[in-house]
This record gives sequence, C-alpha cells and structure tokens, in this order.
Amino acid sequence: MRGLILAAPGSGHGKTTLTLALLRAMRDRGLRVAPAKIGPDYIDPTWHQRAAGRPSPNLDPWAMRAASLRRVLGALAGDATFVLAEGVMGLFDGIDAVGTASTGDLAARLGWPVVLVVDAHGMAASVAPLVAGFACHRPTVAIAGVILNRVGSAPHAALLRDALAAACPGIAVLGSLPRDAAIALPERHLGLVPAREASQTETVIARAAELVAASVDLDALAGLAGGPATWSVEDDEDDGGALLAPLGQRIAIAQDHAFLFAYPAQLALWRRAGVRLDFFSPLDDEPPPVDADAVFLPGGYPELHAGRLAAASRFAAGMRAAAARGVAIYGECGGYMTLGAGLVDADGRRHAMLGLLPVETSFAERRLHLGYRDVVARSATMLGSAGARFAGHEFHYARIVSEGAGEPLFDACDARGKALGPAGRRVGSVAGSFVHLVDRRA
Repeated sequence: MRGLILAAPGSGHGKTTLTLALLRAMRDRGLRVAPAKIGPDYIDPTWHQRAAGRPSPNLDPWAMRAASLRRVLGALAGDATFVLAEGVMGLFDGIDAVGTASTGDLAARLGWPVVLVVDAHGMAASVAPLVAGFACHRPTVAIAGVILNRVGSAPHAALLRDALAAACPGIAVLGSLPRDAAIALPERHLGLVPAREASQTETVIARAAELVAASVDLDALAGLAGGPATWSVEDDEDDGGALLAPLGQRIAIAQDHAFLFAYPAQLALWRRAGVRLDFFSPLDDEPPPVDADAVFLPGGYPELHAGRLAAASRFAAGMRAAAARGVAIYGECGGYMTLGAGLVDADGRRHAMLGLLPVETSFAERRLHLGYRDVVARSATMLGSAGARFAGHEFHYARIVSEGAGEPLFDACDARGKALGPAGRRVGSVAGSFVHLVDRRA
C-alpha cells in the first residue's frame, strides 16, 4: 500500500486540521485516499472519518506487532489509491531521546515519505534551518515536502518559499495556508472534542478543505506518496489472529458519548473472526443484550455524564444480572470507572456506579496519567491466560481514591520497562483497568 505521512516539528503546528482539509479536498476531487492515525489516539480518527468518509485506523509503532501493522494496512488497501497518515506529536518525538516509536520511526519502517507541516506564524527565514535540520536528522526518513501553515500574507509566503528554496532545494513547498479562526477545532481535557459531538464539524472541515484546495498543490502532494510499505527482516513472522483475542462470540459493546474509545480496526478484526458485535447505550439506559456472552465497556467520558449513568437503572440491572450469570465483563479506563463503586465528578459530587469492582475513582482533583504500558495478566481471564502480555496506553486525569478486595488484573511497566506495580482489578468474571489495550505481545 502506498502512503504519505503528514507530520510536524511538534504539537500545535496544525497537522490535524491540515489532515482533515487534505482528506476532504482530495475526496471532493475524486481521489481515493484512506486516512490513518499514527500512535494511540481515539479522537482524531473520528474527525478523519468525517472528512474522508471512511474509517481511520491507528498504526502504532510501539504497541502493535509487525503482523498487526501488516494486517491493518492490508485492510486499508481496498479501493484506495494511497494512505494519508497523520503523525503524532513531533516527527521524532517518541519514548526516548532518540525518538524510538515516533512517527519518524514508522516512516522509516514503512518507507513512506513525510510532508512536514510548519506553523510559520512569527517566522521568516528561520524556517529554512528548521526544515533543513529535520531533513538531515535521520537519513532513513525522507522529508519530501512542506506545507506552511498560518502564513500572514502573500509577501510572507514568498519570503518563506525563497528561504526554503535556497536551503532545501530538494524539498517541495506544496502550499501555504493563511491564518483563519474559522477552522479552529474544539478541544476538551483529552484533546479534541470527538467529531460526533462537535456542532460545527462539517462547517470547519468544509472551510479547511476550501482553503487547502486554493492553497496547496494537491496533485503534487498525491504524487509524493511512496510505497509499497517495506518491512525489515525481523518482521517476517506472522502469528496470525486479531490484535486482541475476542472477549466472546457475542460481544455487547457500550457505545455513546460516555463510551466511545474502541479502536475500529480491532472491532473489524473481531467481526472478520466471526464474532457478533451488538452495541448498546448506557446513557439511554439500555442494558446489554441478554444473549451476549461478553460485555465490553470501552473508555470515554463517564465523568461528564456520571449523573445520567447513576440514574440508568435498566443499564445497571442488566450489567449486574450479566455478572451474576458469569458473563465476561471487561472495562477500560472510563469503562473501568463505571464498573467501580463510585465516581466523583469535577464538582466533587459522588455518583454511585455499578459496584461490580471495588474501586472508587475521582475527577475532582485532576492528575494526568499518560504513557505506553506493557502489562502482564496475573491470572487467566477473558483476555487470555495467566502470564499473557499486552501492549497498551494510558491517558486520563482521574485518580483512584480507594481500592477494596479483589485480585489485581495486571502487573504493569512503562515503555522503558520501569515497574509501575499492579493495575486494575478482577472479581469473578468482571475485570478492568485504566489501560487501553492495543495488541498482544508475541
């Protein structure tokens, strides 16, 4: 599969807005472009899907095995001409000082060229050493083009182009976009507001696409896509199977504004394995289907809807009945908080949750928990056997107020191998943790 990666020197340069604009502008021109997001992110892909009209899977250079990356890329191919993948943070920002597991790492691994988005506000000739430095930093990462963002005027754009032409003659300046407050994307504490919740989603995407169509050479950009993806020798083995083994054969999945952090690629692979997926809305007081043999409460924003969840009596009764029948119930992050005994919201009000796990959580005194996680199962569960290893990530502001009796679910380490202690809880057929699992470890 041919591909192109849109990256930036750091966060805040506008790569998400540019990605949306390019996806929509190329779609409007009849180009078949498949979106993707590099790294662990549930929210940006919701915007990608709205802009491109097709799902945007995650390509994670740390948490996904080579076999899993190949499988996801294979599913992306379809009728698309190439993949446009949005990077994460800065191009070389990874888990350490050399950029391990960064966007640049994946670019080198796939052999896909990079288009660098540079916020040129307040910058003139200094853009040249910035881009030149990125171009020579890692020879295996090809900077094929630049898009200049938040440019002040036509003379400003000309100055930037002249500086880049003199210092970086092999790098195409594909276009420059003016500053425009109308294309600002709405944000909240975990990043962007999900596209399905933002009232101006279509207006913002359409306006951004209009600017890009007038300012960026789309044909030249599409012509830069490289590939097919290349793989190193050590990546040759494929042990088959989905990213994570199915939790059951009939999985009920909570899906609404409080529970929306489930990776589309994982759900698609479960379906391909013959698993039936049924979706229900706790916020609408829907219980899980009684014939489900597993229930999955993904992450999301239960802290914003704690009152409604506490009042959802049919949902609670259905969940407790499923637990009593021995149905496998698994919750991640927000789902884990909902499985607990109580949740304290940002205003300090406690709301009773399902009480299926002995955990009290609070959003009242926010504390950031962020990073990749390598976890090992303490005992056999719906996730796999005792000792099974998984890669995942954690990103939330909640804290655990108290934990009662119950077996810890995992032993956890961070991406550098530093032990973080036990994570999560398990009681009978119910289990959960703050970790969003991405893939099995070989």
